[in-house]
Amino acid sequence: MDIRQMMKQAQKVQEQLARQAEDLRVEGNAGGGMVTVVSNGSKQVLSLKIDPEVVSKDDVEMLQDLILAALNDAHRKVDDAMQKNVGGLLGGKMPGF
Repeated sequence: MDIRQMMKQAQKVQEQLARQAEDLRVEGNAGGGMVTVVSNGSKQVLSLKIDPEVVSKDDVEMLQDLILAALNDAHRKVDDAMQKNVGGLLGGKMPGF
């Protein structure tokens, strides 16, 4: 395989990954579902839901912690999903991963 073919193949894989990242939706949760974040494969937050019972002016720090935990959960799930997608496109061969 010459370098031009390899570059075309790499570009094709990159385009497929970009489309998959755009279409991917993951849900991150914290506090047993008290805070839910939906993110796409580019780690853009698409929605944030907060159970009204967790909203208290006396415990803002807990709410902040739950939001951060839900975001981190969503981002971890994006990383896992994208790694699986890369593996699928490369036939299970993931150099450097």
